[in-house]
Amino acid sequence: MKKILLFLIITFVSYIGIGFNTRIYAKDVIPKTPSKNVTTIGLYQVGNDITIYKEPDENSQILYRVRWNNKNEFFPENIGFDKFFVVFIQDKSLALVNATDYTEDWVEIVYDNSTGATGWIKKDDPYKFMTWINFYNTYGKKYGLVLLVGSPESCKSIKSSTEDTARNISEMNYPQKIKLNVIRGNWALVSVMDLDRTPKTGYIRWRSDDGIRYFFPDIK
Repeated sequence: MKKILLFLIITFVSYIGIGFNTRIYAKDVIPKTPSKNVTTIGLYQVGNDITIYKEPDENSQILYRVRWNNKNEFFPENIGFDKFFVVFIQDKSLALVNATDYTEDWVEIVYDNSTGATGWIKKDDPYKFMTWINFYNTYGKKYGLVLLVGSPESCKSIKSSTEDTARNISEMNYPQKIKLNVIRGNWALVSVMDLDRTPKTGYIRWRSDDGIRYFFPDIK
């Protein structure tokens, strides 16, 4: 009987260990702090093998060939998942990079978020580009928003209209859920469920006038 119990305990611990290891090595990327890349115009969904050119021309200099796989391997290693992606969630097949410009056939992307370095990739689908407004309207409405760490305290103010000088309706304390209703410029009409379970509806500044994003879709 003791041997059976010992076997079950060892099996359970091994199973838990496997589960923990899977989580440790799962490579998801999602913004935690306000973005420094304020010149971006939106996001582009990329595949797992792309060639980055210096100019929007296949005869121009090739800067990088970027590849990754389901084993959480990224090439070249000096860039890596965190520098390349804005959002990367493998289970959802979601791989989004910052975009700074585009033409009919090309899109300029930020391939290194730590330096802001950019290059051009050829579009494989015109519908893979989303402006920031389109992205928030799609993913923000579906998942809600989260306040990014390090955002100004003023971002917690819920206002009566889309003006910095508008009356404060309430304050976010410990928001459990921030539901996005509509984006209006740099402001968002939201319904907030705080820790006290009291619903609060009004406008929050989701983005500064110079493009710093304080809230981000809470993609899960």
